[in-house]
Amino acid sequence: MTTSDTAAHTQPFQAEVSELLHLMVHSVYSETDIFLRELVSNASDACDKLRYEAIANPALLGEGDALKIRIIPNKTAGTLTIADNGIGMERQELIDHLGTIARSGTKAFVSKLKEAKEGLGLIGQFGVGFYSAFMVAEKIVVVSRRAGESDVWTWTSSGGSGFEIARASDEDAARVARGTEIVLHLKDDAKKYLEAYEIERIISAYSDNILFPIELVPEEGEPRQINSASALWQRSKSELTPEDYKKAYQQIASAFDDPAMTLHYRAEGRYSYAVLLFAPSTKPFDLFEPSRKGRVKLYVRRVFITDDADLLPGYLRFIRGVVDSEDLPLNISREMLQNNPQLAQIRKAVATRVVSELESLADKDPENFTRIWDAFGAVLKEGIYEDFERREKLLALSRFTTTTGEKRSLKDVIAGFKPNQTEIYYLVGDSIERLKSNPRLEAATARGIEVLLLSDPVDAFWTSMPTEFDGKPMKSLSQGDLNLDLIPRTDETDDAKKDEPAVDEAATIAVIKAALGERVTDVKASTRLTSSASCLVADSQGPSRELERILSQQNRGMRTRPILEINLRHPLVTAITRAQAGSRDVDDLSLLLLEQAQILDGELPEDPAAFASRLNRLVLQGLGG
Repeated sequence: MTTSDTAAHTQPFQAEVSELLHLMVHSVYSETDIFLRELVSNASDACDKLRYEAIANPALLGEGDALKIRIIPNKTAGTLTIADNGIGMERQELIDHLGTIARSGTKAFVSKLKEAKEGLGLIGQFGVGFYSAFMVAEKIVVVSRRAGESDVWTWTSSGGSGFEIARASDEDAARVARGTEIVLHLKDDAKKYLEAYEIERIISAYSDNILFPIELVPEEGEPRQINSASALWQRSKSELTPEDYKKAYQQIASAFDDPAMTLHYRAEGRYSYAVLLFAPSTKPFDLFEPSRKGRVKLYVRRVFITDDADLLPGYLRFIRGVVDSEDLPLNISREMLQNNPQLAQIRKAVATRVVSELESLADKDPENFTRIWDAFGAVLKEGIYEDFERREKLLALSRFTTTTGEKRSLKDVIAGFKPNQTEIYYLVGDSIERLKSNPRLEAATARGIEVLLLSDPVDAFWTSMPTEFDGKPMKSLSQGDLNLDLIPRTDETDDAKKDEPAVDEAATIAVIKAALGERVTDVKASTRLTSSASCLVADSQGPSRELERILSQQNRGMRTRPILEINLRHPLVTAITRAQAGSRDVDDLSLLLLEQAQILDGELPEDPAAFASRLNRLVLQGLGG
């Protein structure tokens, strides 16, 4: 060991940690109880890790005490100690774990924490639970010895710009035989946390289901266990109350909201396992991380194995909870996790059960299902694209904003089909407001057809595949040809007069094509438009315009030239026909048709300056200028 390793060393915090600590120290939250829950949860994780590593290396456990967590208040010194005899940390691990925040999205979290009026619902969701202790402590001292190691290290910080790390004193080293001891020097306004009843209240509320005994060591009297330390998922449903489930959810998921759905069952048969899963009612900040990792923990015979076993498909990554297997080997490796046939069967069965439970919730408890859909609907729709086996069920679960209303199911839409309607129509865009004013809706609106308005980015992907529901194909209003002639109009205008072109179709299209040249793939007479002059559509064989837009923003594809559809009865189109072929007016008006269609799609014209100049010229000409 080098001299620099043994000498006391002061080191600055990572920038995000410093910013976070500033918020913790200087902000006042409505509740500060969270710190104890977070530190106890970390201690439980340390015990879990030791128990798992000891499967391969039993010597790590040695002959010491059984795994447990101790809480020691000291009113004389004004300190609160949370100690565990778990895996412990080496010097570098103390630096890595307590000096940096490795989780992606931390900057976004800190930004949200700044904006929030209360940080209670945010802390702990981004792996920053330890730092919540600075809400109540003016100084924190951490003493840790890693299992199987002789060196003991001390980490000290007052929540400023950095921390000091040094070799522990002989007294500290003798006291910490294995694991981690966190000593909080409490602020004057946090001394209530030295009271036994306050500690017991918090443990009962948040940490009762921690699998390891939590002992309260009072200044006077004998230590006593203050949690049940039972695997709630192994107990019968008849023994449990809604409050039990709420506490278990908040402890397992490090959450503060109420679960919108609880799924608890035991599977018996070829494979035996217990399942306790929850659907949150609020959206976690890491929901759209690129890794799309789930947060369901895998246990084997009550021994924690990993929370990285991908027990549910990516589109169910918002589900939190536990799967506890009776059959998997305790020493299962990461490679075995990927290829183990038992685990593959468990994954499939649990995913099917979760989707089935969501179906039941949608039918029996629409209010709670709506909470789930509002928070996670965009994630669930990823499954329509990815999971062919459950696509029909996920489509049935989906709720849409349509031209008729909100939270509409596809069954609702089909029930409202117009005479001769055989397809479910939809329109994809980047916002509901823009979609509602999209000219491509006009022909459908004239016939009273309900159209799905899809504005989530994932909508552009799942609609790119041929999709049907209940035998009814889904048809885009912005792609390919559209024929609504068999569906009668609901307005009182004479259909024949409404559909009669006002100009010569072939001649007008030829003039506009010549003016636009390579800017478009084709120019066609539109069956979509009734009042607008033009719109842009994609070919039926290629990607939709919305999907192209998303892919081009990610540099994953080139945008193709669109098809321009024109309304042959619109005055702008008839003006082109009256103008002299090859004149400047024909070019200006043809380009205006293209550019206004681009603007209605939320795009900029190819040359904004030329567009403004052209528009000014046409306006002045119309005013006789």
